[in-house]
Amino acid sequence: MVVTIMKIEEIIKSNVAIDDAKKIVLNIMVTQNVVTEKFNEVLKPYDLSGEQYNVLRILRGQKGNPANMCVIQERMIAKNSNTTRLIDKLLLKNLVTREVCPENRRKIEVLITEKGLKLLEELDPKVLENEKLFAANLNQKELVELNTLLEKYRNLK
Repeated sequence: MVVTIMKIEEIIKSNVAIDDAKKIVLNIMVTQNVVTEKFNEVLKPYDLSGEQYNVLRILRGQKGNPANMCVIQERMIAKNSNTTRLIDKLLLKNLVTREVCPENRRKIEVLITEKGLKLLEELDPKVLENEKLFAANLNQKELVELNTLLEKYRNLK
């Protein structure tokens, strides 16, 4: 399979020279949009947003233990997500339960339901397939290198 690689200048239809620092930012932003669009296509038939999916994954990772809102918020990929609103939507879909903590009445505990676990189980292979779709253009060494570079790039001094 031949992969056609479009340069960022072609994607944004720029005729002027773009310095490397700006190209990186533009490439990351455009790539994030492409990844998000493809991921949303996977989630759309399940009436889930990426943020709702992220909450369900966090709760599954609790292995049957409830998580409070602070724990969920600090583990979210999008740190500006409205966690309360996300939990409300997942409650309406019967994918989570929410209860007041018996030891601390100000604390809300959230738990994934069996329905939520089954939904993630159904989504797991589709999400993995989506991730492999993007990884297919890179070999193992390039995948490791890209991860290393992205981690290095986002850690500001």
